[in-house]
Amino acid sequence: MKNNINPIPVTILTGFLGAGKTTLLNRILSDDHKLHVAVLVNDFGAINIDAELVVGVEDDMISLANGCVCCQIRDDLVEAVEQLLKRSEPIDYILLEASGVADPAGIFVTFNNPELHDRIRLDSVTCVVDTEQIFAHPEYPDLMQLKLRQIGFADMVVLNKVSLAGKKQVTKVKTWINKHMNRVRIVEADYCIVPFEILMAVGRFDLVRHSENHEHHHPGETFSTWSYETNQPFSLEKLKEMIRKKLPENIYRCKGVIYCVETPRQQRILQVVGRRSSVTFAYEWKEKTPKTQIVAIAAQGSINSEELKNLFDDCLVIIHT
Repeated sequence: MKNNINPIPVTILTGFLGAGKTTLLNRILSDDHKLHVAVLVNDFGAINIDAELVVGVEDDMISLANGCVCCQIRDDLVEAVEQLLKRSEPIDYILLEASGVADPAGIFVTFNNPELHDRIRLDSVTCVVDTEQIFAHPEYPDLMQLKLRQIGFADMVVLNKVSLAGKKQVTKVKTWINKHMNRVRIVEADYCIVPFEILMAVGRFDLVRHSENHEHHHPGETFSTWSYETNQPFSLEKLKEMIRKKLPENIYRCKGVIYCVETPRQQRILQVVGRRSSVTFAYEWKEKTPKTQIVAIAAQGSINSEELKNLFDDCLVIIHT
């Protein structure tokens, strides 16, 4: 059976011009996050890379001292991805900055190309919104429709510049999004400062080894994690339905190793980001005792531990011994 746990995860960043996508990418490229991130951009000119970080320039690619790489897209997005995958240095993650006036549908289709499935995995589509200026130029309805489409294709929305916009405008924008979309995960930010644990499903956000079914606050961070562990198997269908219909909207990400009755000899990998979810095959349990380990991440202080535990418990198939 095909193993889908190794493909490189990809995040597509969408959002209208000036929303803050490039600010976010600049931070990722200059941060010491211990990840080898590849950033795909349409134009190097917008990326403000500190010259001291640059260790190599080759054609359409800039290599950085922190292990990141910035690749310019010429005519073919798939070709640019292929170029990244051929590098001798391993890549942990790929981020694509979509043009501010781009309809995300075409890019979405590209990253679902069957020829790339064994090498890359579309982890998420994140839309950055300028909270203050989202309603600018109402005289151009096509422009508002484009912004809605960008939000509609997203698994998560980053409301940027919230302090500048003010609480009243933030509430107005959230109400507008919720009116048009169903169960969109919304992250509030200034200067696009979003924890990497929310933006990308790698790095420190991993299966945490804490006590069972508890919430954990991270001092100095703007998020909390919650972990869950059980030796009882899940009904995969019940789990998928719960995630699709009942998982609270404040949960940004959820991932884990799953033990289920449908494939009791083989691990499953659960990935949830915003409205996107998948359960893929992993390794056989072999000599390991089958058990489920899940971690969820949400805004700090927003996790209802009892509610989450009950939701996951309801998906279990109780085996009496």
